[in-house]
Amino acid sequence: MEALFIFIVKSSSLIALFYFAYFFLLRKETFFNSSRWFLLAGLVTSVVLPLVVYTKVVWIDPVPVPVSYTPAANFQYVSNFHPQIAEKESFEINWNLVSLVIYGIGFAAFMIKFGIDFYSLNSVLKGRKIEQQADFKFVDVNENIAPFSYFDYIVYNSSMYSEKELESILEHEKVHSDQHHTVDVIISRIFCILFWFNPIIWLYKKVILQNLEFIADSEAAKKISDKKAYQYTLLKITTHETCVAITNHFYQSLIKKRIVMLNKNQSKKWNYWKYYAVLPVLALFVLSFQIKTIAQEKKELREKAALTSKNQDPEVIKITKSTTDQELKDLTAKLKTDHNINLEISNIKRNKNNELTSIKIRVVKENGKVQIIEMNSTEALKDCSVVINTDENGSKSVSLVTADQIEHPIVIKREVAVRDTNDSDNENDDDAIAPIAPIAPAAPAFPAGLIPPSPVDMSKMPKAPIAPKNINDKAAWSKFEKDMAEFEKKMKVIEPQLTAYGDQIEAIMAEREAIYEKQMAKYEVAMQKFNSDMEKYSRDVEIRYGLDSKDYEKSMKQYEKDMKQYELDMKQHEKDMKQHAKDMKQHEKDMKEWEKENRKS
Repeated sequence: MEALFIFIVKSSSLIALFYFAYFFLLRKETFFNSSRWFLLAGLVTSVVLPLVVYTKVVWIDPVPVPVSYTPAANFQYVSNFHPQIAEKESFEINWNLVSLVIYGIGFAAFMIKFGIDFYSLNSVLKGRKIEQQADFKFVDVNENIAPFSYFDYIVYNSSMYSEKELESILEHEKVHSDQHHTVDVIISRIFCILFWFNPIIWLYKKVILQNLEFIADSEAAKKISDKKAYQYTLLKITTHETCVAITNHFYQSLIKKRIVMLNKNQSKKWNYWKYYAVLPVLALFVLSFQIKTIAQEKKELREKAALTSKNQDPEVIKITKSTTDQELKDLTAKLKTDHNINLEISNIKRNKNNELTSIKIRVVKENGKVQIIEMNSTEALKDCSVVINTDENGSKSVSLVTADQIEHPIVIKREVAVRDTNDSDNENDDDAIAPIAPIAPAAPAFPAGLIPPSPVDMSKMPKAPIAPKNINDKAAWSKFEKDMAEFEKKMKVIEPQLTAYGDQIEAIMAEREAIYEKQMAKYEVAMQKFNSDMEKYSRDVEIRYGLDSKDYEKSMKQYEKDMKQYELDMKQHEKDMKQHAKDMKQHEKDMKEWEKENRKS
């Protein structure tokens, strides 16, 4: 279940990456065919890349087999045992199951809708007279329906158009059919069913269909001598609102954008670099989420480790309560010279008889691992020894042996701790510096602010003139052309305002996203440092006070509190992103309202 949710999250993120790359970098370029393959590649990548996992094997030294021992009466050893506490069963909602049920309901609903659309299409084609010409099958119907193509079928109503208009329509639909645009439509529809909960996928489908119309318009205009007549045909088709789903319609709304693209100059070739802008982000995605590290022990070293004690005798360096500071310095130099072991001795304390009561030994071994041995007591320390074991490979291991033959102190991760039970008042010792708990960083909030209103009142938008029904009425057509010229003149005045408004919204949201992403990146780094500091703090408390101490319990409660705050921060982050999506949706709604008003006219 968890793997499925992770896959969905990764796929949705990749879909969003390709959509925003197209929206901000490519939607104003005239590389329509390249954009088509870019958008399809985004869909394929979103389902394939999360399944590609690279495995990285890291070879580690074998973990030594623990040897049993008998604790001395005057020493206490930190244990890794945690008692199991029985808890009362309580009712909990299985949110994974709830999410799966909700997803299944949505998936089933959209699948049913998909089946109904196929049935509707079959009803339109069933029993019709088909005229085969070259690779195309022409179907002339009597219904008031917008022309469309479905694979090699081209459906239209010839009685509703003049000869020139029909020529424009058929050239347009031939491009759809010849380039198999129906495949793109079906693929985008399937992804909408799989990721129905993701609002980005519906916007993704919209730009795919829009780009297909740009392709068909561009190719058809090359074969038609009267480019202006083709644009008039686009406007005339806007009066037909009946369309068949999962097909390529001659009219896909956004007529204004299609006309703008028809008259736009070709983009410069150097702008092709924009198609490769997603590659660094995809590489970062693979490095961050698709590399699995597996740690394996070296078999030969593991086998030889068991024979270490039999093959070579250990070297023992004794430390007594009367060992002087000079002798400790000599010990440090000897280990460095003879064994290449860096040994640091600190926290040396003595009583009034100049006997050792406290000592801390820090060893940095050849493999870079660090081992810490610490003893504290209010009385003179008992005799102990530093034991250096050398295996067949020349690897060094250091352990502590007390007078009572305690050969293996408990290892806590990479540290070893030994404490005297007589040091019961250590928690209140003025000389002991208690570990300080780190403070969790605060999560940033998404930059807030109002979206500026549209500069154009949609209710006062100019209305496009309606073409006369009688094609032989020259006076009516003369008036229509005059009205159309006036309409185009008014639109030229309004268009820069709408374009500037759109650019203003994009700039505002891009600036907010950039600020927020930088803040989130700093926050993630701060959280990584906090987790690392918290791990060190817990280890220090465990070594100093033991698992059963009040200080350790207090530190763990503080850590749990910080983690709960972190979860709240993540929920706030999700809430901020939803608000951002809502703002973008409102902007999209305003633009749709304008298109709707224009279409009604």
